[in-house]
Amino acid sequence: MTACTICPGIAPDGQHACRLCADEIRGWLAELPGQARLLAAEFLAPGTTPQQGRTGGTGRAHSPVPVDLRVLALLGPGHPHPVGAPEDDTDRTVPIWPFLAGWAGHLAYNYPAVRRDRHGTYHTQPCEQAWSKHGHSTAAWCAWLTSYLPYALSLPLVAEFHEQLGDLIHRIRDLTHATPHHHPQTAPCPRCDQFALAAIDGRWGITCTACRHHLEPLEYEQHAAAVLHAHQSAAGPDAAAREHAGPFPLDKIAT
Repeated sequence: MTACTICPGIAPDGQHACRLCADEIRGWLAELPGQARLLAAEFLAPGTTPQQGRTGGTGRAHSPVPVDLRVLALLGPGHPHPVGAPEDDTDRTVPIWPFLAGWAGHLAYNYPAVRRDRHGTYHTQPCEQAWSKHGHSTAAWCAWLTSYLPYALSLPLVAEFHEQLGDLIHRIRDLTHATPHHHPQTAPCPRCDQFALAAIDGRWGITCTACRHHLEPLEYEQHAAAVLHAHQSAAGPDAAAREHAGPFPLDKIAT
């Protein structure tokens, strides 16, 4: 086990992110295509009509921009890195598609590829580019990055990927006001004993919203079964029998 490069947690051997941070990346990639569709459907809409001036003429010399520029900056073309110097006022937004394609290319450049020349000699070198067999849409690149996430977790750069992807998804949520649903679980957290365990849409595991403890689904099932067994044992054998037997049939109730 090694220290997670993203949070104070512990990462599995050979990885630079703990299971919770890895699950966050996986969940954000699953969420992003839907968020992009929401942006396109709800915010690329005609703007308001021109305002009237005090003298009865139009208040503008030109028509208003027919889209939300914040959304246009996210959905339009661009570069995979912010433009402009940090000290100027240039909009440093990296659009969604260049962000995903840029990270895919960065991972591909670090991914070792093996080729054989015409003499039969094998050579190991970085891939020249990322290639998605499902096209180049937002959903396709999210699927590509999800497929190569196990490799990304083995690189220190996964911390930067987590930070940038998290910033992007939270910026989009601020515009769409759409957030994944939390589904509370019945068993308490095995670490802090708080009833704060929840399954989150798009994520594989179960996370405690109080202490960030993370459980795989099978781990949670085993934990919940152990909690139930302990509760039944404390209540006595009669309580356990009643719980499994269900309600008494009407013809057995004394009158």
